[in-house]
Amino acid sequence: MTNEPTSVAPRVAARASWLPLIVVVLTQIQVSFTVNALTVSMAGVTSDLNIAPTAIGTAITTGTFAMAAFILLGSKLGAKYGSRRVFQLAVAIHGVAMGLVALAANGSMLLVGQALGGAVIALLAPALTVFIADNYSGTQQAQAIGYLAAAIPAAGVLALLIAGTLASTIGWRFSFGLLVLLAALNLFLSFRVRPVEPQSGLRIDWTGALLSSVAIILLSFGFSGLTAWGVLLAKPGARFSILGLSPAPFLIVLGVLMAQAFFSWTRRRQAAHKPQLFSLEVIDTPEERATTFCMATMLFVGTAANFLIPLYMQMVQGLTSLQTSFSIIPYTLSIFLASTLVAQLYDRVPPRQIARVGFIVVAAALTLIAFTIRNEWGQFFIVLGLITLGLAQGAIVALVFNTLLSASPKELAGDVGAWRGLVHNMSGSVGIAVAGALAVALLSTLIQSSLVDHPIITLDLQAQINLDNVNFLTNEQVEDVLSRTTATPEQIAEAVRINAEMRLRALRASLLFLASLALLAIVPAGRMPRYVPGDIPVGYPAEEREYGG
Repeated sequence: MTNEPTSVAPRVAARASWLPLIVVVLTQIQVSFTVNALTVSMAGVTSDLNIAPTAIGTAITTGTFAMAAFILLGSKLGAKYGSRRVFQLAVAIHGVAMGLVALAANGSMLLVGQALGGAVIALLAPALTVFIADNYSGTQQAQAIGYLAAAIPAAGVLALLIAGTLASTIGWRFSFGLLVLLAALNLFLSFRVRPVEPQSGLRIDWTGALLSSVAIILLSFGFSGLTAWGVLLAKPGARFSILGLSPAPFLIVLGVLMAQAFFSWTRRRQAAHKPQLFSLEVIDTPEERATTFCMATMLFVGTAANFLIPLYMQMVQGLTSLQTSFSIIPYTLSIFLASTLVAQLYDRVPPRQIARVGFIVVAAALTLIAFTIRNEWGQFFIVLGLITLGLAQGAIVALVFNTLLSASPKELAGDVGAWRGLVHNMSGSVGIAVAGALAVALLSTLIQSSLVDHPIITLDLQAQINLDNVNFLTNEQVEDVLSRTTATPEQIAEAVRINAEMRLRALRASLLFLASLALLAIVPAGRMPRYVPGDIPVGYPAEEREYGG
């Protein structure tokens, strides 16, 4: 493969206008705000739509898995039909999807809106990188990439402030109504961004696209169903069972097999010199695979923690969306600062050293939070733990993407961006799904073990409660459930006490589990390659368009 990329638009030698970057940043805020707004509005959404809090995690994972399912194809479609044209179509559809979420009357409409929004993000995400590559070069391009990375935590801060305020005052739906307006603004501004000439001769591997999409869809249903369907034995909420077993693990296994089939198919296409949906050169060395593992681990741990902490604040402590927002703003701001400043260390400190220290700090921060967490979040050590976690998380996420980008041939930057989007969303979604399932399983086990031979919560009362479907509930919700039983005031008070204690223990154990995963990532972090700076080209190599197949 040649090292000469196909430049489909001239480079801008002088300092270019920041308008394309404004579109890029606003669009990144649009897509990132979606998940953050849903997280911070958890209490209002669950109450309004009458769904379980873990259903919010399912909605989030549905959207991110949908994005992951089509991200590899989205990169090629943007190059083939023109990135600006595809971007404009996708941003309009995303606005419609957010309108559907804003008007959701039940959990199903929420899921459909999230799924549709996630699917079109697969078209938006690659276009953002192309806009930067086509409009900026040198130092200005490096600055633009830094701003793009910082837009994700910035969107988190905006979501905490705006969505938290709206959810606590006029309602959570207005947050998604604002996203519809933002989509319209981005669509309008995009007409002022110069179009990128389409590579009409680019051939797309549709079989590879089908294999990868089916694999990710199977994985999405499998992981998102762990809580509702059961990790091993089928729960009453499972849509079907296999000899009494939950369908979730079977779907996960099938997804893994389909993923293996995709990579086998891609290797055969590569050997036959035919176009592939994704170039395996992006992950063909042990160093690049180690970098991918570090990226996946950090996103798994960070996203899981970012789900568990607001879940505990709202569903356990009973904090409002606005109170939750202000409680975790220091954490989100620390991610923003680290992701923008870590690039200054690349020339002086090897990536592997930054990553190793980062993962140690992540594990230490999660451990600190786990051992100091109480019923109030105003404690100094908990705030310190959240800030420390955010600094390490932001530094690692920005580091691994830039390292992987610099380690691969420059003409494969589009595939690196797509791979980064795939790993980002898969790891984050799996993190939420697994963390939710783990926390609920621990809570269920702890509650049931504490009720064995309990002198106050009698077997007769336990029979009136569905202990097979334990979930995170506020104290008020526990009292409401028990009010429909024969429980006495003394029994209700004891049940509330047990539930509150077990919720805290389940959260602590889940955080320690995430800390352990962070420590395991120290080993692959030691194999990361060095960072090699350079401009990102636009388009794919010319040879790929000449292949048959």
